[in-house]
Amino acid sequence: MTRALPVGGSADLAGMVRVEGGAFLMGADSFYPEEAPVRRVRVGPFWIDTTPVTNREFARFVAATGYHTTAEIPPEAGDYPGADAALLQPGSLVFRKARGPVDLDDPAQWWRFCHGADWRHPLGPESSLAGLEDHPVVHVSHGDAAAYAEWAGKQLPSEAEWEFAARGGHDGRAYAWGDSLSPGGAMLANYWQGIFPFSNTREDGWERTSPVRNYPANDYGLYDMIGNVWEWTDDWWSLPHKRAGGGSRKKKPGACCALPDPRGGTLRGSLDPLMPDIPIGRKVLKGGSHLCAENYCQRYRPAARHPQMIDTSTSHIGFRCIVRDADR
Repeated sequence: MTRALPVGGSADLAGMVRVEGGAFLMGADSFYPEEAPVRRVRVGPFWIDTTPVTNREFARFVAATGYHTTAEIPPEAGDYPGADAALLQPGSLVFRKARGPVDLDDPAQWWRFCHGADWRHPLGPESSLAGLEDHPVVHVSHGDAAAYAEWAGKQLPSEAEWEFAARGGHDGRAYAWGDSLSPGGAMLANYWQGIFPFSNTREDGWERTSPVRNYPANDYGLYDMIGNVWEWTDDWWSLPHKRAGGGSRKKKPGACCALPDPRGGTLRGSLDPLMPDIPIGRKVLKGGSHLCAENYCQRYRPAARHPQMIDTSTSHIGFRCIVRDADR
């Protein structure tokens, strides 16, 4: 099966808001080590989708182009040396709730590669998008997200652009809305309540993804920047002090000179050292998802970040697009 190539056009700015850009404090020093150090960076102005791309919007893209996502195409055996041939079938990773406490260092306890799972069938071949039209599209690889962006005349954001937008004009806050996860008991994002990965109390009302705009927008008018689904950026994974552009651990966050438009590392530098036989690059994910919990993966924060292989899709990863002023 071959995938159709998207035909790029001029971007429709409906459903987007303009962010003026500027300098801000990127990263965090008090959560996970890959978020540190806090550094002062600057991004230019851009337009950004107010919500993650939904199933309804992705369906229009597929109808217009005939595109087939990574999860719908059988993997090439040469890309996965030693893989069981029976596993080289179209599919994607689907979250399955554990029956009880498990080793949190072993994601295989809750992730299953499901043949037939894809964006149209988010829980497996017998599932559908009925009732999920306005939920974020999932089971999209980085290439799928980039193809949609090209078709729409847009781009995927850099990590710095994404984090600037998520902060909504506020430096130093742990969360997009302040320093309390649920101020006054309010559920302000779709994340896991209870003990992950077996007990979800669903205080926010959702077991998995939720419709976009279900929670309050941030101060830039952007929805679901935190929780619901992780979002692809276009930066190769690297640690902050290794970023191209000369960032330094010793630079004080309040220094007058902000690192301009920082970008990620390199394809080679992004490879997973624990998987030397599978040289597949990793891009940065941002925002956390409905599977982030207080006892596991507290990454429902603007500074949080995670590496993801570009060929891998899951039931909790989506994306949104931007248009830079310079590209209009």
